[in-house]
This record gives sequence, structure tokens and C-alpha cells, in this order.
Amino acid sequence: MITGDAAYIKKINRSLILEKIVQEGMISRADISKATALTRATVSAQVADLLDEDLIIETQLEHNSVGRKPIMLSLNARAGYALGIDVDYNQISFTISDLLGKLVFEKAIECKSRAYEDILQILIEQINLLDEEYSDNRYGIIGVVIAIHGLVGKDEKIHFVPRFLWRSVHLKEDLEKACKLEIHIENNANMSAFAERVFLHHETNSLLCTTIYSGIGLGIIMDNHFFRGNDGFSGEVGHMIVVPHGRSCSCGNEGCWEQYASESVFLENIRVEKGLSSFTYDDLKKLIAKSDQDILERLEHFIYYLSIGLNNMINMYNPDTIILDGEILRLYPDSIKKIEEHLTSSISHYRELSVSTLGKRTVRMGACAFAIKRFLGVPILNLTYNK
Repeated sequence: MITGDAAYIKKINRSLILEKIVQEGMISRADISKATALTRATVSAQVADLLDEDLIIETQLEHNSVGRKPIMLSLNARAGYALGIDVDYNQISFTISDLLGKLVFEKAIECKSRAYEDILQILIEQINLLDEEYSDNRYGIIGVVIAIHGLVGKDEKIHFVPRFLWRSVHLKEDLEKACKLEIHIENNANMSAFAERVFLHHETNSLLCTTIYSGIGLGIIMDNHFFRGNDGFSGEVGHMIVVPHGRSCSCGNEGCWEQYASESVFLENIRVEKGLSSFTYDDLKKLIAKSDQDILERLEHFIYYLSIGLNNMINMYNPDTIILDGEILRLYPDSIKKIEEHLTSSISHYRELSVSTLGKRTVRMGACAFAIKRFLGVPILNLTYNK
């Protein structure tokens, strides 16, 4: 039984009402009362406050039946904006969405430097610029969530980023000193998992999302909450050893999974072994279309090692839904079928295995959605994905 003072109960009721409004898109006061089991008086009082705060709007439906036209409530999507940022190797990407997760702005900045001070300066300049540009409504930018490809503690302190060799940096504190906005730091794989849950997989509360672009990370959602581990470092499955005494990894070990099944390593190995100045996804796509035998054999090895790690994760977590977030898997025909052919263990159980359809913006979409959830204060957020 939930207990607390009047302010606490009011806050819970508010979150239930907002959650239902967002979930339904449009809903009447009477239907909110039925769905939440709150009295009509409670709903009316809360709705009045939300209208005063410009968080929701009223719409009168036109219809031909006898009686009063129903007044429908919906979230005021343009009352504020969310800013999601993905700090990846060689590139920092920015996305702004409205309060329903619809993308309104995207920008990517190439950054070859790994130095913390250089990346910090780019973030300060861009956040302040966007804060000024998107102040044309009541709330402006309601929050900034920055996704980091490394170890982020529960205290939002960045403990280690392998590709940048950052150790114990206080990005949140440094940014909040230089920017006026609320800043939050999250792991990139967690944000990918959150995007999949919020925009596409509303029916599940047990989801794993594996990102394989510049490393391999795992976002874990169990019972609609992130599984973070003791310090917040869970999900670093890219450093699970799959080949004893194998290739050296920046983490200090040998034979880590991401040295065999991350896309950046796969592309870089082809570039080096073929003596090329560069080798991109577009180059790979062309060779797949030509049925290049060498490339197809390399892809089979890539799928094989990817499947080894997936088999381990399935047996560890017994998830309902598994999402793989990677561009190569979207380019390679029947990649899921090929992976499943390697998942032959009789004790591995899951309901769905699929490739993400959100593309490379998945992390940023998840970051925007996470900012929205925090701002609205709702327990569960279900949004519609608009391509």
C-alpha cells in the first residue's frame, strides 16, 4: 500500500494522469478516471493544473451524435524540447525532439580529438547555442541527456571510456557550470535499449539491446527498469572474453568480444588487410551486392562470433526481446536467420530477436525520451515512432 503526505499522493496521481494522456494520445477526463481509478474530482483538479502549466491542451471533437461534444486532452508536444547527445568516436551527434519524441533537429560534428577538454568545449558551445535557439516556448529545452560509450556510474560520473582513454571525468559537473540546463549522463547502450522500449516494444518489460557500432555494449531493461549492477557498470559485454589469448583490447584483456564482433573493428581490419585508405559501410554494401566471396566469408565469421556472445547473454538473462543495433546487420541479407542458426542450445529461451529499425539515431532518440520521462515524471513512457 502506498502511503505519504498529500503532496506525495498528488505527485503520484499527476504522473498516472500524464502517463495515460501520453499513452492514449487523446483521452477524455471521464476515460482517465476509469483507466486510473481516480475520482472525477481528482482528475479535474489535476487536469486544471496541467492546463495552467501548458503541459496539456484541450480539443473538442466534432461528431453527429446527440449530446455534448467530448473534450479530449492531449500532451502539448511543443511546450518544450528534449536534447539528446551521442558522444561517439570521431563524431558528436545532437538531436532535439518535442515532448512526444518527434525529431525536430539533427546535427553531427566531426571530432578527431580524443582530448576531454576539446570535446567538453564542443559540448558547451553547442548546448548553449541550442538552448538559445530553442527557447521559443514555455519550457525551452527541458533537459539534456548525453550518451557515453563507456563506464558511467550511478552517480553519473564517467569512470572510463576505452576509445578516448578517459578516466574519472566529471562531465556533468563541468557542463552544468558552463550551461544553464539540467544535464544527465548515461551509457549509450542503455539509451538504445530505452529507445527500443519507448518507441517500438511497448508490450515487453524484459529487453536486451546490443549496440555493435564502435564497440559492443548492452542495455538491459528488466521489469521496466534499467539493470545497472552494483556501481552502474553492467552491460559492458564487449569485454567478455570469447577467444582466450586472442586479440589485444584497449581494456587490457585479450580476446574480448568486441575485437571480433564490433563493426568498427570489422571495417578497420578489412581496410588494413587490403591496404586501403578507408573502408566504409557504403563500400561494404557494394561488395555484398556483388557477392564478393572474400567479404561474404568475413561476414560469416563476423556472424559466428556475434552469435557466441548472444548465446551467452541469452543464457544469463533469459530476456523476452533482444534487439541488435548495427548497420552491418541491416546491410547483410538474412542476418537474423544466420544468427539464429548458430543459437542451437536447447536451454536458450527468448521470444523475439530482431535488428533495430531506428537506425544510427537510436541512442539520441533514447536520450531524448529519457529527458522527457524525467521531465514529465511518469513511471512508464510509450511514444509513437514517426519515421
